[in-house]
Amino acid sequence: MRHDRFHGRVQGTGRQCAAPGCSEPGEFRAPGARAAGADGPGDYRWMCLEHVRQFNAGYDFFKGMTPEEIMAAQSPLAGWATETRAFRPTAGIDQAPRWNDFADPLDAIAQRAKARREDALHRQEAARRGIGPDERKAYETMGLGFDADRKALRARYSQLVRRFHPDRNGGDRAYEGRLQAVVEAYNLLRAMPAFNA
Repeated sequence: MRHDRFHGRVQGTGRQCAAPGCSEPGEFRAPGARAAGADGPGDYRWMCLEHVRQFNAGYDFFKGMTPEEIMAAQSPLAGWATETRAFRPTAGIDQAPRWNDFADPLDAIAQRAKARREDALHRQEAARRGIGPDERKAYETMGLGFDADRKALRARYSQLVRRFHPDRNGGDRAYEGRLQAVVEAYNLLRAMPAFNA
């Protein structure tokens, strides 16, 4: 079966045009009769190009609807009458989201929640130790825990400088930004009282 997506034509289906007395292949889909109270086009039928053009010229979406149903369908607020759980006045009070409703084969939701928890704990520990945001970022850049001493700082600095220096990377300057960040983090941390004790 071949699809011509720009013209709506589906060739090679083996269907015959649904128009009475037409023997042309039915390559264009047209909505069928809608069941009472149903929202949507109903069952589809297949027609040739000439008959689908005639059908489209006389198609009435609102056929069979009451004036109230037509007004409701044309309203700019159509679809907004249904209340969404997240926007209820009692959101978060009456029922928390049920995360088990989601299929998560890569465990992405749990991993993100875990990362947020770890970040919150990291921030709390930094605040407890009197470490500000800049110093906390410097610890992260260096890959050090808050209990690191001067010896650990120097060893890590030496390791990172060797890793990111252009002389160690065949002259590749792609890591210059990382190297600069390491140097700045080291200079900030070594001036802290924790590393001068």
